[in-house]
Amino acid sequence: MKRSLLGIVVILCILMTTACAQTDTNYTLSGEIGGLKEGTKLELLPGATCKKEEPVASAIVTNGKFKFSGKLEDPRLFYLQVSGHYGAISVMLENSEISLKAVASIDSAGVYFTGVQVKGSKSHQLYSEKLAYKKELDVEYGKYHKDHEVITSAVNNARKSKNKLLIDSLEATADYQAFAKAEKAFFDSVEKNTNGAILANKDSWWGPLVMLSAFSYFTDQQVPLYKQFSEAAKNSYYGKVLKKELFPERLVNKQAPEFTLANREGKAFTSAELMKGKKYILIDFWASWCGPCRREIPNLKHLYELYSAKGLQIISISKDEDKKAWMKALDKEKMVWPNLLNQNGVDDLYFVKTIPAIFLVDASTGKVMDDKLRGESLDKKLEELFK
Repeated sequence: MKRSLLGIVVILCILMTTACAQTDTNYTLSGEIGGLKEGTKLELLPGATCKKEEPVASAIVTNGKFKFSGKLEDPRLFYLQVSGHYGAISVMLENSEISLKAVASIDSAGVYFTGVQVKGSKSHQLYSEKLAYKKELDVEYGKYHKDHEVITSAVNNARKSKNKLLIDSLEATADYQAFAKAEKAFFDSVEKNTNGAILANKDSWWGPLVMLSAFSYFTDQQVPLYKQFSEAAKNSYYGKVLKKELFPERLVNKQAPEFTLANREGKAFTSAELMKGKKYILIDFWASWCGPCRREIPNLKHLYELYSAKGLQIISISKDEDKKAWMKALDKEKMVWPNLLNQNGVDDLYFVKTIPAIFLVDASTGKVMDDKLRGESLDKKLEELFK
């Protein structure tokens, strides 16, 4: 009898241990978001990447509530969003029971979340603490703009009217000089506080995650920060994600990926047919909202005028998600070469991280010759090729 009781106790202990182990290896994210209609679809997307990610899970709002569940090897940052709308809540998930409350308002621009509360995730609390410097910078930004709003408003109105004499006179005032000084001090503060938050975590995976959360895109200027991370930080999940952003794969001396995209009328074109009979191709990734892209267009027009009869083809691919904005820009810019809309991840095939991104392709071989040419350097290269 004693043995039987002992056996039952052992079995119960094993079952309890197994149950505990199963709980420890799962997460649940549940809660309610006010303002959402019954049946609204919510999605979880991987966070801290600079590319558009696909949802890893979805949940339906039922009786005003939602629930996600799954397993994670380590804490991960996710974006919780309403399917089909811009705007998201950042939440660090870990294998625990996590609750989330918020209020959402939806308009044509997207979803706005207020009153966000996340409980049950120690990682989320740490993440919020490590990014607290951003809120402090927001306060600084608001203060220096409010302190100088009279002169900045006057200058902005002068710029809209394109009155150069008025612009010059306003920018020469003591008030505007004070604004310029305050603005420089703010951006110095941004750099100091951002770099400080990153390097305070340089010995763990938090460092790369904070860095990924600090920048919307990366250039060579951020490489020195990355080099200060410990090997453990570099080899972590977010360390590897960051490395791909800082050192993206390039297509130079490789075959230019083929694609099929449509123009504004919806007619599809293949890259092969657009390149046929040409000598050199410029594949230009841009967007209507990208200022540097728009400023590069006059130079592209000049080059097209010079070399199109000699075998130059330009293919502009817009990353606009708002088709109306793209077409409005086309009407204004009047680019006479093929203009297509990015779809199906064609920009990812070319490892486009920032725009403008211009690829020079040798049509005879189909290989990419360069991907860092713009302005004067592009002028010189084409002059050399078409001698």
